[in-house]
Amino acid sequence: MHEAAYAGVVALTAGIFIILSIGLHRRDTATAVNAGVSIVAVVLPLTLGFGPVPPSGQPVDIDPALPLWIAAAGFLHSLGMVGLYEQIWWWDHLTHTLSAAFIAAVIYASLVVVGTHSSALNLSATATGMVTVLGTLWIGVFWEIIELVAREVGEWFDIEPILVHYGWRDTAYDLCFDVVGATLVVLVDFRLFVPITSQSPEIAETLLLATLVVTTIGSLVMAVGLGFVQRR
Repeated sequence: MHEAAYAGVVALTAGIFIILSIGLHRRDTATAVNAGVSIVAVVLPLTLGFGPVPPSGQPVDIDPALPLWIAAAGFLHSLGMVGLYEQIWWWDHLTHTLSAAFIAAVIYASLVVVGTHSSALNLSATATGMVTVLGTLWIGVFWEIIELVAREVGEWFDIEPILVHYGWRDTAYDLCFDVVGATLVVLVDFRLFVPITSQSPEIAETLLLATLVVTTIGSLVMAVGLGFVQRR
């Protein structure tokens, strides 16, 4: 099973590399950057298995399902950047649902593990589900603001934006499908990543709090910046 999962990671990553080369050949900055970021996102969790990770000082045993999911989401998103977002109306909904489900699965697993080690975050099953959905939605809002900033930066410097914002109706659809992906994870009690987060509950708790702080402060800063730019 693990061998098949890793084979899938390799195949999908190779596909992203092909899309990266297409973007570079076309001098399509948006496609190239998005494909490059997707590759980094796939490789990053794999590095945790090769070196000491605090506070335990031991490598983390990474389930291949983690990089496989990231690779699948990155590949579908990269395909969208070469035209499928415009050609297939539901492609954006698919990528948002898949990406949101992944984020929700990580949040859900972290809450379950942290709840057994911390009285402050020891939530009921219902509360864990609600926090997972709301947390995923909040990260979705953060992402949508990033898309808006990318559009403004593109217009400001008269360059193609790295991320494309298709309007407020598209934003509403994106957030709805973010909720759909997160809700599916909660409804099926999806605990695939619990074995990974349970190896270091301290890191899981730190990442949860750091994500909350970064997305909240980042959203406020970007919102203020957007308001300033749009008034000029």
